[in-house]
Amino acid sequence: MGGQRGRDVLIRIGDGEEPESFVTVAGIRARTISLSARLVDATTAESPVAWRQLIASAGTKRIEVAGAGMFNDAASDARLRAAYFAGEAPTFQLEVAGFGILEGPFAIGELAYAGEHDSEATFSIRLASAGVISFEAI
Repeated sequence: MGGQRGRDVLIRIGDGEEPESFVTVAGIRARTISLSARLVDATTAESPVAWRQLIASAGTKRIEVAGAGMFNDAASDARLRAAYFAGEAPTFQLEVAGFGILEGPFAIGELAYAGEHDSEATFSIRLASAGVISFEAI
């Protein structure tokens, strides 16, 4: 498999309507999507040759997303701010080219704005999964 462009990793936020439509969170230059699961250790003195044993599907799963960039789209900026201040966990789509689309509710754990006086305004965002996340391979 050849390399993939980082810009093909997209973060979209839903509008909360039925049916839901999504807008790409604008201007994200760097992003990280981390999938993790807490492991439940079931090792005992009777475990074969002292090998660790884990209980399958017993731990909690989570996805964390971090991104940074600059807003260049008023619709996504307004939607993120509204969701943050309302304390909602809107539906997000996380698309990784050649891998798939993760979709589900995410809480906005951090929304930060910054800027130098001689440069563009920037923002950073941190999301945490807040429910069941679906996956669709592409």
